[in-house]
Formats: sequence, C-alpha cells, structure tokens
Amino acid sequence: MAEVTNNENLDNEETEVVSKNFIEQEIDKDLESGRYSDIMTRFPPEPNGYLHIGHAKSIILNQGLAKKYNGIFNLRFDDTNPTKEKEEFVDSILEDVQWIIGGEKPPVYYASAYFDKMYECAVKLIKKGKAYVCDLTPDEIREYRGTLTEPGKNSPYRDRSIEENLDLFTRMKDGEFEDGAKVLRAKIDMSSPNINMRDPIIYRIAHISHHNTGDKWCIYPMYDFAHPIEDAVEGISHSICTLEFEDHRPLYDWVVKECEFENPPRQIEFAKLYLKNVVTGKRYIKKLVEDGVVDGWDDPRLVSIAALRRRGFTASSIRMFMELSGVSKSNSTSDYAMLEYCIREDLKMVKPRVMAVLDPIKLIITNYPEGQVEELDVPNNQENPDMGTRKVPFSRELYIERGDFMIDPPRKYFRLYPGNEVRLMSAYFVTCTDYKTDENGNVTEVYCTYDPETKSGSGFTGRKVKGTIHWVEATTAKEAEVRLYENLIDEEKGVYNEDGSMNINPNSLTVLDKCYVEPCLAEGAPGDKYQFMRTGYFCLDTKDSKPDHMVFNRIVSMKSSYRPDKK
Repeated sequence: MAEVTNNENLDNEETEVVSKNFIEQEIDKDLESGRYSDIMTRFPPEPNGYLHIGHAKSIILNQGLAKKYNGIFNLRFDDTNPTKEKEEFVDSILEDVQWIIGGEKPPVYYASAYFDKMYECAVKLIKKGKAYVCDLTPDEIREYRGTLTEPGKNSPYRDRSIEENLDLFTRMKDGEFEDGAKVLRAKIDMSSPNINMRDPIIYRIAHISHHNTGDKWCIYPMYDFAHPIEDAVEGISHSICTLEFEDHRPLYDWVVKECEFENPPRQIEFAKLYLKNVVTGKRYIKKLVEDGVVDGWDDPRLVSIAALRRRGFTASSIRMFMELSGVSKSNSTSDYAMLEYCIREDLKMVKPRVMAVLDPIKLIITNYPEGQVEELDVPNNQENPDMGTRKVPFSRELYIERGDFMIDPPRKYFRLYPGNEVRLMSAYFVTCTDYKTDENGNVTEVYCTYDPETKSGSGFTGRKVKGTIHWVEATTAKEAEVRLYENLIDEEKGVYNEDGSMNINPNSLTVLDKCYVEPCLAEGAPGDKYQFMRTGYFCLDTKDSKPDHMVFNRIVSMKSSYRPDKK
C-alpha cells in the first residue's frame, strides 16, 4: 500500500525514512537479485458474483504495486467454471474495478482465452508421466485422498500408460464420456503432508456452454491448474493472493515448473480484509439476494462494491480505508466504523451542506409579511468558504423537524418550546408563541414571531441564543423519499445463528416519505452527494431516484465512534 514517511532534520539535512509493507520488501529483493526486471500484477476474479469490499483490497493492492514499480496491472477473469458464471457478473466487475482504481481502464484478459494452452500443458504433463486419467468417482477420490493425519493411497488407474492416458484424455475432449465419468489428475505424491499435492484433479468433464468459448470445450481446467498457467502466459511477476492459497503455493510452483515456463511468477499471500458483523462472502450475499432479503447485489445495505457505490461511498474513501487497514500476513478484523470515518473525511470539505427536514411539522411566523418570499445567502460549506454561497428562499411558512419542538422539554433542551427563542439557521431569531395539535395530541403547527434585526450576517450582537435549528421554506420545498440504512446484521447477536441462518436486523432499512428538501436539490443528478445539516451524508439513489420523485440514501450519520489515533 502507500509509503509511510517520517522526516527528521539531522545536521540540517532532511533524511527520509520509508516504511514498506512485507510484499514491497519481497519485490525489492526480487528486483535487486535480478529474478525479475519488470513488475506485473493482476486481479483475477471469477465472474460468479459481484465483487465486495474484500476484493477492493486486492484490487487496490495489486494496482498500487504495479503503479509504484512502474509496472503493469491486469484485470483477468478466471472464467474456467461455466456452471456458475454470467455475463452480468463480467459487466459488473469491469465497472467496479475501473471505478475503484479511479477511472483507469486496465488491460482485460480472460482465462478462457488460454484454454488451448492449458490443454497443451495437460498433454505435456501426460507425456512426461506427470498426469493420468482417473475413473474413480468423486466419493472414491475423497476416500483415497486420506486425511490430515493419514496419507492417501494411489488410485488403481494411476499407472496407466502414457499412450492410454493420451487416448482417454483426447476422448474426454471429444465428448465421448459423460460428466463425472473421468478426470485428469496430476501425478505428484499421495503421501504428501500437503493434501493439495495428493494427485489433485486438473481437468473435469462438463458438457456446458461457456460464455466466451461456446460449445468448443466439454472439459474444463480446475482453478489450481489454470491459475498458474494464466499468470505465466501473461508474464505476471508476482501473483498476490490471500492467505487461504498459502497451502496451494507448492502446487502453483509445481505446475509452472512441470509445464516448463521460463521465469515463472512468484506467489505471495496476504491477509484478507474482514469487517466486524458484516456479510462479505459471495455465497452468503448470493443467498440474501435469492431469498429476497435485499433487492439485489447493489442493495445499499450490502458491502458489495456496487452496493457501496449506490449508497454513496466514494472510491477514494474506500482507498483511504484500505490505507488505514494496512497489509499484513495475519488475519484481523476491522470495524465498519472505520469505513464510515473515511467517507466522512472524504466528503466533509467538498460537498454542499444543505437543509432537509425528514419528519416535518409546519412553523408559521405570525409577524412576517404574508406573501413575501425573500432569498437568503447561505454558505455551501461553512468549513470551506471557497465553495461560495447559494440563495435559499425564506417566508412566513416553513417546515422544521418534529424533534426540534417540544411542548414540555427536559432540562438542557435548547431548541424550540413555548416561550423559547432560537436561531433559524442562516436566517432570523424566532420565539415560540403557540402551537396546534391534532385529535391525538400530535403537534401539527408551531407559531412564532421573528426579530427582523437578527438576520444572519447583519452583525447583530444584541443577545445570544443557545439553540439553532434548520428549516425549509414550505411553498418551494421539494418532496423526497429518504432511506435510512443500518447494519444488515443484528450486531448484538452476531452474524450467524446456531443453525447457520443469518441474524438479519429488522430495522436495517427505514423509508421516510414526505420529507422536504431545499429546491436546489431538484437540480441534482443520481449519485450526487450532500450533507444534510445536523443529520448526515446522503446520496441521490442511482437506481430509483427520478426528477419527479427524488430518493436519497443515507450514506452515513454525522457522528463517528471511530478514532484514527485509537485503533
């Protein structure tokens, strides 16, 4: 990831001390030793689902390494399993990767383009006596494989002649046998302490069309065989994988060695990104989608990259999150609050701060001239004067938040109540004189008087008030739907029940109708982001929002429990 630099002034000369992660240290050694002269990395997703935030770490790491060493970063689809792959997933991955790395379009490759080369490699292994066709059933293969404490035993088909294996493998390719009837296995060592080296399957029969190659093939390579060949063919120098592939590294090295690739790639493993009480696994997200718990892979309650983008997270905030998470060899869990901290930091100085009332009651200023609408100058971002100001309409009738008025308030309640004076943000001081309720006792209208001498920006210093509330002008305000998102998982109960089902938070989505926002927001485009004053950061939904029906997703609330100095 990024360098951490400390500058110290020694003898009036500035000395730069650079800290590098362990992968960068290994790459430096490989360059110094001459093992590699150029660096090439890749991100190799299988197109069997949408990418999630864990994949973002791999994308950012691999692309960042290539950029740091003036190398090349590839996107390669590991599309060797047509039973689970869809064009929909290919398209979504292309969009996600390009978005995460800042709009750049990396070279795109497909494992399926190397099927001929993989077949040649398999034939080469058979001719070298390093692979054989096996007729054992899947259950028998598992039984022969042994356990972590017991060695496996040889398949009765292990000693077939090279000629017989070549004939059978050719007939497999030509479609003569049914699915599951035979497999091609590497001939390595059934007594190896590493189970992955106990004659792993490298080809299986599958009579199914492929999204790229159609019906050309009815045999398909297994991932552990295909992946190192893909890397070697492309000229990848460092195959950066997550820790679960550490035990597969000996097989990776065996494949590139026995297939006789020159200057083969090197596999290095790093720890996955885990988020506390968040569903990240593709198969679990897929189940949520298929069960209708969420409205698709891009439901803003998920942490798929598409969902985070739709909710309103920025690519730069996710990159910041990865910087804070770091790169290590040990698995650890990050708090979702750290991701929320990153999006707040990314948006707070660059997005407009606007007024929106989510639970409205009407406020009527009884001494304000009827029919008059004035325009007030309101800062677009109080912390960033360079963003300028905007005109906001103001009149006798406004909407305020229901929670900003109480008939009988507790101590230290500084907002509006009978007899109390507050400032209307960027406007005037108002004093509550009366209110109206419906038959159920719910407040429907609040009546106030205003002091015209207290206009914001007039320099008035006559008195101070303790409370400031926001508002929108009633006749020009635009109606909107607002969606408030919480964690999809019930954090108190954890992710899973004893039976394996997920603890879904029933309050993960709250939909608010008839909210009111400033009229300028009607000019926004899907994906535009704002800070709703005193409420949080919101994004115009890219899927459901329309010019005549604005839908805002809450990206994150205003307050954070995360402190970057206290991890």
